[in-house]
Amino acid sequence: MQGLVIKSTGSWYTVLGSNNVTYDCRIKGKFRMKGLVTTNPIAVGDVVDFELEPELATALITHLHPRKNYIIRKSINLSKQAQVIAANIDQACLVVTLASPRTSLGFIDRFLVTAEAYSIPTVLIFNKLDLYGLEGKQILASYMAVYEKIGYPCYAVSALNGDNLAVVKALLKNKTSLFSGHSGVGKSSLINQILPELALRTGEISDFSDNGKHTTTFAEMFNLPFGGKLIDTPGIRELGIIDIEKYELGHFFPEMRQRLNTCKYHNCVHVNEPGCAVLNALQNGEIEASRYDSYMSIYLGNNSRG
Repeated sequence: MQGLVIKSTGSWYTVLGSNNVTYDCRIKGKFRMKGLVTTNPIAVGDVVDFELEPELATALITHLHPRKNYIIRKSINLSKQAQVIAANIDQACLVVTLASPRTSLGFIDRFLVTAEAYSIPTVLIFNKLDLYGLEGKQILASYMAVYEKIGYPCYAVSALNGDNLAVVKALLKNKTSLFSGHSGVGKSSLINQILPELALRTGEISDFSDNGKHTTTFAEMFNLPFGGKLIDTPGIRELGIIDIEKYELGHFFPEMRQRLNTCKYHNCVHVNEPGCAVLNALQNGEIEASRYDSYMSIYLGNNSRG
């Protein structure tokens, strides 16, 4: 039988069969992709073949169908391994905040680079609009301008007050969307506003670290009543980039990508080469300094900070 993986708890997977029945499945054999060692060879969003186990209520996943795309991160504790966050998605929605807890620009940029590397369109959802005063809203507008300028749609919302939720629903309609972000940014609260019947657990912010407590412990896919699917994922504390070579990193920064052909040297890595179009654009204010800082951080290998 063929089915869609809609939930992953580590060693067990919930698969929705073509007969609209769900099955608890485990893996039969090993699944590898591109030679990468992953902590989870099967992810939510995967299409798989499975077979029922004799005289048991469970099933075995026997085959993984080719993926349209996937989004992956380096496992923080096991540096040589990777974790597939989700597969076969139409867009990624990164939920971020400027306060309580603040999402760093470096984290946003690492997520965007990862999504670019696997051809996944990404939108930024700035939550907790209700916390911002006049100055905060001005800072928010400047942050959003940085990303809108280079082609990433940005939305300011309040999961608490419901501000601009209609815009988010329209964004999700008839698409398979991944929701991701730091713990504590209000991802579960936002999903609860979109799908109140789920009543997902939400957590308080830790006073000590200003980090959110994990409330989602595994990835799960939900059907949207207005069309489409939403994949909720555990909060990411750190995001390590994997499977990207230094020489190709500039291709995953859109504002750099459009200038690569005008660099003096074809193998330019935009660090200190003469005639570098990227460095010229940076000096002229056409590329944001924060974005170039993120580029250099990833280039130098400092790419797992939160």
